[in-house]
Amino acid sequence: MESGGITRHSRALVTALAVTALLIALYSVVSRLSGPEVYGPADTEIAVSAGDRFTVEVPDDPGDGFHWIIAAPRPDPAVLRPDGERAPDGSPGGAPPAAGTRWLDFRAGRPGRADLRLLRCRRCATGAAYEPGARALNFRVTVG
Repeated sequence: MESGGITRHSRALVTALAVTALLIALYSVVSRLSGPEVYGPADTEIAVSAGDRFTVEVPDDPGDGFHWIIAAPRPDPAVLRPDGERAPDGSPGGAPPAAGTRWLDFRAGRPGRADLRLLRCRRCATGAAYEPGARALNFRVTVG
């Protein structure tokens, strides 16, 4: 039976679509709010909880031949583990087409402290920190 020109089936379909759109919007908001914390080069002290994921955002220009590595001495893997990296195009470890940013992902393990040293180098061999154009970033990560 029709009421106001809209059938019962059409009302049910519109209601289902509205609920679906609302759920998608809610999921999007929750995903953004619960994503990993992002730290930059100036954030030298990082405090996270065991099991947390976090990201370090570093400047990147793949055209200059430099890339970022975790330098020695590497953090204790029981306290802090690398968890991948992303380029601006979102591809894991993919090289972006132009200068921009790279995101290095980490996962906190058991409680403790770890020194994280990131090095931007070309050859990344012994003495790489002294290459012209090399750059080092140091972070103290406390896992509680």
